[in-house]
Amino acid sequence: MSRVGTQIELRVDGVAHGGWCVGRHEDQVVFVRHTLPGERVRVVVTEETKRFLRADAVEVLEASPDRVSAPCRFAGPGKCGGCDWQHASLEAQRRIKAQVVAEQLRRIAGIERDVEVEELPGHPDGLGWRTRVRFAVDADGAAGLRRHRSHDLQLIDECLIAHPEVDRLGVHELRWPGVSEVEAVASGSTADSAVIVTPRGARQPALPRPKASSAMLRRFKGGRTQPIRGRRGIREQAAGREWRVSAGGFWQVHPAAAETLTAAVLTALAPKPGETALDLYCGAGLFAGALAEAVGPDGRVLGVEGQAEAVRDAQHNLRDLPQARVDRGDVASRLREWADLRADVAVLDPPRAGAGSAVVEALAALRPRAVAYVSCDPATLARDLAAFAAAGYTLEDLRAFDAFPMTHHVECLAVLGRG
Repeated sequence: MSRVGTQIELRVDGVAHGGWCVGRHEDQVVFVRHTLPGERVRVVVTEETKRFLRADAVEVLEASPDRVSAPCRFAGPGKCGGCDWQHASLEAQRRIKAQVVAEQLRRIAGIERDVEVEELPGHPDGLGWRTRVRFAVDADGAAGLRRHRSHDLQLIDECLIAHPEVDRLGVHELRWPGVSEVEAVASGSTADSAVIVTPRGARQPALPRPKASSAMLRRFKGGRTQPIRGRRGIREQAAGREWRVSAGGFWQVHPAAAETLTAAVLTALAPKPGETALDLYCGAGLFAGALAEAVGPDGRVLGVEGQAEAVRDAQHNLRDLPQARVDRGDVASRLREWADLRADVAVLDPPRAGAGSAVVEALAALRPRAVAYVSCDPATLARDLAAFAAAGYTLEDLRAFDAFPMTHHVECLAVLGRG
C-alpha cells in the first residue's frame, strides 16, 4: 500500500541539494522540506519511490536553535514553492548552502573544500530583492505562484522576496483571462519595469493595465518576445556602465549580484592589456564589457551567446568598445572553430544545466591561463569541474554568494588554472 498521505516521526540529520533535509525511517531515506538539521519532526509523506520518500514537516517536535518564524504566511507545507528556507535564520541558510556546495563538490567532483557563502549587500533581511517574478495564471485569470513540485497555484496578495518595483506592478491583483503566464520584471538600478504575458492561444487577449507604468510585451513559443506597449527592454546599471537588457532576457535577479560578480570575475582572471579574453554564454555582455575595458584597445574580447535578443543587446551595449565582438552561436561549436586561437582568459556563465563536457574539453584545448566559471547550480558545476580536472585544470579558488535569500539557490564562482 502507498504511504503517500501517511504521517511518520523522524529525526533530521543532514541537508540535500534542492531545499531538502534528510532523515531515515525504517532504514529508508526520507527527504523532508520545512525542517532543519537536528530537528525531530512529524511529517506527511508526499511522494514514494522504491529508493526514498519525500515528505513535508507538519509539526516540529524538537526545534533547531536556527528556526525562526517564516516572515511570509504563504511559506509552508502545501503552500507556495518559491522559498525553501524562510523558517531558518539567514546565517543558518548560508551555512546550509555552504554544506550543500561542499557536498556536491566532494560527491561529484572528488574535491574536498571548505565553502563560505557570502552575503550580498542591500537586503539584510533577505526580502525585497527578486527583480523577476513569473506568475502562473489559472482558468479564471487569477495570477499566483506554483506550489512545490505541483502545477497547482497558491494565490497570494504579496510576495515578500519580490522587489518593491515588481510588487508595484500589481500582477497578482489583476485578472488575466486568456493568459497562461505573466512575468513581472523590474530593474534593480533604474526605474524601468516590464510585464510579459504568454497567451494561451494564437490570438492576443484583452489585457489589463498594470498598477504602475511599465512596458508590456508578449512572449511566443520558443521564448521570443514582442512589444505591445513601450520599449522592448529595461536599463540596468553595473560595473560603471548602463546596459540594455531585453525584458525576457537574462540578468541577475538580485540587485547587487551583477556588480559583485563582475568585480569577482575581474579579480579572479586579472586580465592584462593586450590579452585575448572569451565570454561564453555572454548574455547582454556584462562580463565582456568589463573584460574589454581591462584588456584595452590592443586586446580583444570574443563573446558567444545563443539567444538572438541577448546578442542584439550585447552588440548594442558594447558598441563603444571595438575590441569586443559578440556573435550568436552554439558555444561548443564556436570553440571548435577557434581551435587555433590563443585565448589568455575565459569566463563562462552557462544556464542551470551547466556547460557540459563538450564545452569544457573544447575550452581546455585553447589552454587559457585562467577560467572563471559562474554557476547557479552546484551539482552541474561539480560535474563540469570534474571534466576540467580531466582536461588538466585545477580548482584554484571558489566563492559562493547568497544571491537568492530564502531559497535553496546559490551563485558560485569557480576559478580554474592549468595544473
